[in-house]
Amino acid sequence: MPQQALAEIQQSQPSNRFIPVPKWKDYHPEWPTEGGLRHLIFHKDSNGFASAFKKVGRIILIDEQEFFNCIDRKNQGGK
Repeated sequence: MPQQALAEIQQSQPSNRFIPVPKWKDYHPEWPTEGGLRHLIFHKDSNGFASAFKKVGRIILIDEQEFFNCIDRKNQGGK
């Protein structure tokens, strides 16, 4: 695989960063909204997103890479 193509793929993939809920829109302004995220957080134990959210004190952080992994698993039928 050419180096340029590999670099483009790596840039398009989410990094392993933790984003506070109110800052999510700075990285992903389109979807989900803050309210949508809070809904996913509230129902995390029943919707398959529990692994994407980490609580540190009163702050909830979103593991960006795991969030998109959860979406991929949901799109594959939960496999």
